[in-house]
Amino acid sequence: MRELNETLTEAVLDPILARDPAGPRITYYDDATGARIELSALTLANWAAKTANMIRDEFGLSSGARVAVLLPAHWQTAAVLLGCWWAGVEVVLHADPDAELALVTADRIDEAEGIAEVAALSLDPMGMPVRDLPIGVTDYATSVRVHGDQFRPHGIGCALDGTSVSAVLDEARKSAARQGFTAEDRVLSTTSWDTPAELIDGFVAVLAAGASLVQVTNLDPAALDHRIATERVTAQRR
Repeated sequence: MRELNETLTEAVLDPILARDPAGPRITYYDDATGARIELSALTLANWAAKTANMIRDEFGLSSGARVAVLLPAHWQTAAVLLGCWWAGVEVVLHADPDAELALVTADRIDEAEGIAEVAALSLDPMGMPVRDLPIGVTDYATSVRVHGDQFRPHGIGCALDGTSVSAVLDEARKSAARQGFTAEDRVLSTTSWDTPAELIDGFVAVLAAGASLVQVTNLDPAALDHRIATERVTAQRR
């Protein structure tokens, strides 16, 4: 397998940015709260760049560092993952004691004990900070917004749990083909991103195909048909 000279974020986002930067790329629903957030590829790239700059400039991490991402399937998680990969760091989806940074929800801070740096996300739709954080824990929402929305990568490490960028991208493209995703699809998904396989199938494969994602948390079954119609869904993962 030929190794790439670009990050995973560049590999999946650059073709979309060239073709359709303003169209909806991730539409996120939480049916328990009624929240709906929609991001274009350009907005998603800006969030990812801010995250990558934060990882490099604020936490001092370089390519090859390991970052524990303990977050649910969410639009902010998408920005975090793409930011990590743009910065050339390796994502692990568990509390790895060898990780140099953990990005977590407030209720999972204790899982990151022993990791040198911890940043907590509120996942609030209005970008509100996490309240009453322990000393030494960074608030992601407060910190990330001061960083630049352009990023120049300085190296490439493994992408996901010891797997190279090329291997993750290859698996994502195979997954997209297996699931029948194309660049014209709007994919509705209710699945988690808790394991590398789930993350590749439910997120990376969608971007690798050039498709857009409608990610739903706490799905209300009574709203499903309406959601499919209004969001012009053409494929589903449930």
